[in-house]
Amino acid sequence: MATKIRPLQDRVIVKRIAEEEKTKGGIIIPDTAKEKPQEGKVIAVGPGKYEDGKLVPLGVKAGDKILFGKYSGSEIKLDDEEHLIMREDDILGVIE
Repeated sequence: MATKIRPLQDRVIVKRIAEEEKTKGGIIIPDTAKEKPQEGKVIAVGPGKYEDGKLVPLGVKAGDKILFGKYSGSEIKLDDEEHLIMREDDILGVIE
């Protein structure tokens, strides 16, 4: 990522992971029928959020593969690539 961006507070920058273009039966899915993937890779994380005057670090780190809600985050464009910026609360889980 040539453009440097640092998310603030409890926000993370996520790049969607593309889903397969075929079903298990071999049927090719056209772009118009595909839903946006709900899986992504964390690119950058903020320092955390303050609760009761103490900084609470995030539970995810750059490089983690995550699941997030269908309508989570805001779409942004960095270096001609689509990314999402979302709060940690929008992350449903980390894929291990």
